[in-house]
Amino acid sequence: MLDAATAPDGDDVLTADDPLYEELYDVRREAESVGNSVEVAAIMPQVHALRAQGPVIKGRLRELLGLPLHERHARAAGRPHWTVLSYEACEAAFRDPAIFSNSVQGHDNPAGEKTMGILEMDPPIHRAYRRTIQPRFNMPVAMDWWRTHTIDTIIERLIARMARGERADLNLDYCARIPVYTITTAIGLDGDEALRFRHAYLNSTSSSRTVTMEQRIENAKIVESTVLGLIARRRLEPKDDLVSFLIEMKLQVPGEEPRPLTDREIMAHVKLVMVAGGGTSWRQMGIALYALLTHPEQLEAVRADRSLVDDAIEESLRWYPTAPYFYRMVMADTEFYGHAIPQGSVLELGLGPANRDPERWERPDEYDMFRPKLTNMAFGLGTHRCLGMNVARVEINRGINALLDHFPAMRLDPGAPAPFMTGGLEQQGVSGLPVLLR
Repeated sequence: MLDAATAPDGDDVLTADDPLYEELYDVRREAESVGNSVEVAAIMPQVHALRAQGPVIKGRLRELLGLPLHERHARAAGRPHWTVLSYEACEAAFRDPAIFSNSVQGHDNPAGEKTMGILEMDPPIHRAYRRTIQPRFNMPVAMDWWRTHTIDTIIERLIARMARGERADLNLDYCARIPVYTITTAIGLDGDEALRFRHAYLNSTSSSRTVTMEQRIENAKIVESTVLGLIARRRLEPKDDLVSFLIEMKLQVPGEEPRPLTDREIMAHVKLVMVAGGGTSWRQMGIALYALLTHPEQLEAVRADRSLVDDAIEESLRWYPTAPYFYRMVMADTEFYGHAIPQGSVLELGLGPANRDPERWERPDEYDMFRPKLTNMAFGLGTHRCLGMNVARVEINRGINALLDHFPAMRLDPGAPAPFMTGGLEQQGVSGLPVLLR
């Protein structure tokens, strides 16, 4: 393993040319490794045609689109599915967690431990656990602690690295690095633990098809030993990081006495923010930059008026949310938009299709940051609205502004392959972002 402070070329691990970046931050490879790769742009006309038949349709979306079966969640296997494609119906499902439960996401750790994180919980237990970590992700903290503690310094160092050359691939040189090191530094991990931790975690889950069960178990042990070791160190010597914060928090479950979080509960929080924050923010930052770079007139408007950066980001979230589909377990027999759906069924919520519902947006397939401002579903709604959305917005805003400050002539590299949207139904992003910096 590399030294925690330096890499062979004299750069630290944030700015080094580590081959793990290419392995971990290739959207198409990521989708192929879990068996759900699709041509992202090509399926949208089919999705529109399905929605025209009704807001809710019986069947798996993949089957309805004629795509090979991919089982994202083990608990969904063998159950009847319904697909939700309208904004109104998706919102209704998100607002009713008692009937449409997130417990479908549960899984067993390959090392044998039964695990449960807040993504798998429902109210009121979900609310109790989320309150132990939510204060670190509110917008005032995102604009203050996250920026000064991690984001701004990381961006400055990456800008300085890119400034050495005339060209860059913003996907690997910028978008991939900001979120993973932001989250890792915030958690309290050091040096090349960022990439190694993400690599081990991604290869410890049952979704990966590129590793054996023995390798999954070994990687799961690496993840657990890394996090539990950090927790043990912080219990002895607290610092200004997320793990130390969680050690001090009290869990207040209704009807129970308040108590500290256990090491396993802290580890569940850490794994969630590390993997979600290091993955979704990377892809969404790339999508926002892709949108501007492929719409030069809107890029020029942002250059001229930086107050438009947030509008550009929000429209990119609507246009291509990086996590466009979520799943819910139906907890009781229910009538839902004309369908009698039995208990134990699975609802596939199409956040991406909802964000392009023509009943809510005109010209929904077009990227237009000047369109009327309406709430979109990129970060979900209701109980499980994305915990890290404020940090993600700050990362992307600061990242775009820094690029415009330092590289005002930045544009797509005409000598490189044109970027395109790629990935799978459950995760999408840009193939790459080759640019000329000057």
